[in-house]
Amino acid sequence: MWDTSIDINAIKEIRTRTTTYLGVGAIAKMHDIAAALKARGVTSVLCVTGGRSYKLTGAWDYVTAACKANGIAITLYDKITPNPTTDAIDEATALGRAGGAQAVIAIGGGSPIDAGKSAAILLANPGRTGRELYSFAFTPELAVPIVVVNLTHGTGSEVNRFAVATITSLNHKPAIAYDCIYPFYSIDDPALMTKLSPAQTRFVSIDAVNHVIEAATAITANPLSILLAQETIRLVAAYLPAALTNPEDLRARYCLAYAALIAGTAFDNGLLHFTHALEHPLSAVKPELAHGLGLSMLLPAVIRQCYPATAPVLAQILRPIAPELRGLPEEAAAAARAVEGWLSSVGVPQKLMDEGFGEGDVERLCNLVENTPSLGLLLSVAPVPGTRERVAAIYRDSMRPMPA
Repeated sequence: MWDTSIDINAIKEIRTRTTTYLGVGAIAKMHDIAAALKARGVTSVLCVTGGRSYKLTGAWDYVTAACKANGIAITLYDKITPNPTTDAIDEATALGRAGGAQAVIAIGGGSPIDAGKSAAILLANPGRTGRELYSFAFTPELAVPIVVVNLTHGTGSEVNRFAVATITSLNHKPAIAYDCIYPFYSIDDPALMTKLSPAQTRFVSIDAVNHVIEAATAITANPLSILLAQETIRLVAAYLPAALTNPEDLRARYCLAYAALIAGTAFDNGLLHFTHALEHPLSAVKPELAHGLGLSMLLPAVIRQCYPATAPVLAQILRPIAPELRGLPEEAAAAARAVEGWLSSVGVPQKLMDEGFGEGDVERLCNLVENTPSLGLLLSVAPVPGTRERVAAIYRDSMRPMPA
């Protein structure tokens, strides 16, 4: 297979709506990117990131050196936390506006990238707020240019038009999708990902797997989203154990980064449905809950609900982790148990009850699914009707392990 022989040190340029540089050492492309920004007249940027990884990985040194060499001033906002809020987005935007930022550089995983995309919209739309953006009070057509230095292999946000943030006062965690927030450039450098903890390594790759399972089974799925789903799951099944065994394995990180990239492209085409729609309320209520862990706990129950309507596709794309599936509707329970078993095999056996959720939370979670802007759209493209009864059943079935 190509993944065992490709030169991971050769920087490959991958074009979707975003130009992405993939490969060990791709961070050096920041100099070319900064020059391109300068050529567009950019003299000041807002850098949106979290509190530590942008420096620990060395990414910050490259970004600052590239901007300095091209006469670009940087305003830094490094307070983004997992599950970013509209309050933080407003703070970042105000700081960027005060610094005259004409572009945004986001450094980090999904949270800093999504916050950076959101700030890019607000910088181009003065007078608007993060809450208005995520309450759909306006439809943006403009954003300042966005550059992403991706530090995880899961989000896919570096190549697509999606972003997510929590409206804190409402416990709403909507998703937005606008063409104006496709990044102009992104960097996927596996060498920047070797410091991910084992838990982060697991959760971000499970996020990528969820992206493609949903993108391949939504009613909006297309042949490309199904093709990318099959390759994503193959790569994650092969290389996630290797990255957990040896975090410095650059080939494993390369293949996981590529898997996440194509997974991001898959859901840009096929969209998402149950797992993400039901996870957003979980991490809105408990911001400390890792997004990938929330998805992992829900996925087997979602598979069980969706398998009868999508059995041939799911059997095909799940083959690397569930080779016994034949694509028959009556295999739904077996498919759910197989996915649950794979998740446990990579170190994620947790269920909702392990994370403090109980039967008494189901009604509240169902209410959040119904009332959070954008989640109804996700349910509308699910392969089976997204009724309240089905949503409640998924939450209840996710409380504890699947019955044998």
